[in-house]
Amino acid sequence: MQRILLLALVVILIGGLLAGCGQDQPSNQEGQNDGAKQGEKQDEILSGTITIAGSTSVQPLSEELRKVFEEKHPDVTIYVQGGGSSAGVKAAANGTADIGAASRKLKESEKEYGLTVITIARDGIAIAVHPSNPVEGMSLEEVRKVYTGEITNWKQLGGKDAPIEVVTREEGSGTRGAFEELVMEDSKITDNAIVQPSNGAVRTTVASSENAIGFISVGSLNDEVKGLKIDGVEPTAENIVAGKYPLFRPFNYLVKGEPKGIVKAYIDFVLSEEGQKIVAKDYIPVK
Repeated sequence: MQRILLLALVVILIGGLLAGCGQDQPSNQEGQNDGAKQGEKQDEILSGTITIAGSTSVQPLSEELRKVFEEKHPDVTIYVQGGGSSAGVKAAANGTADIGAASRKLKESEKEYGLTVITIARDGIAIAVHPSNPVEGMSLEEVRKVYTGEITNWKQLGGKDAPIEVVTREEGSGTRGAFEELVMEDSKITDNAIVQPSNGAVRTTVASSENAIGFISVGSLNDEVKGLKIDGVEPTAENIVAGKYPLFRPFNYLVKGEPKGIVKAYIDFVLSEEGQKIVAKDYIPVK
């Protein structure tokens, strides 16, 4: 009798153990399924197109960011166009571009468009001259007087006896808007100035004339031109970050409403550590 009871107890115990094992198996499977779902989210494939239009100052940076993002997401195509900051604001506002690019703050009249402003970088404005020009620096007041036409000869600035060829950007340019705000105050740029449509065109004009002066993005400086010291401070990223160099402005992306889908994914990339390392090559990162 005792043997029968002992055998019954063993059967009950073995049955309980088997039942417990059977319950664990579905739980493990569910965990595997959850992990697979998470993996699917991580490996989600982005596809579609993004159009960025606006500031020619922001354009080279957008091109660099575009290349890396498209390499990471081969099914995404990004089109980068210029046109100036004002054009970028309008393109974002009327939907002809997914992202507008502006190298200045929004004007009061533009704030009613319902645009979200995302600052992706900061940049300085360099006063550029030909490398052979003996002048090494100017004060903000001297720059203003050159651009109003009050100072017309390099001799007045310690240079050689030669007329100053003033080069400026077109109306609507973010670089010009920032220059007028930071340098010109209420003064008007001389009508005798040569007008160029981009940073590259201004740089080329200055590089081709020993007597020319122009303003360009610090990120556009190269060996073809020389960036003057302003109030004794060189136009470098380090000096801009330190708050020593007086001429700097934001690089903004503009989106109608809140960014969504692949536009949000792209902007998140731009603001990520990887994206900001690309920014730091020529400009000042915001993160």
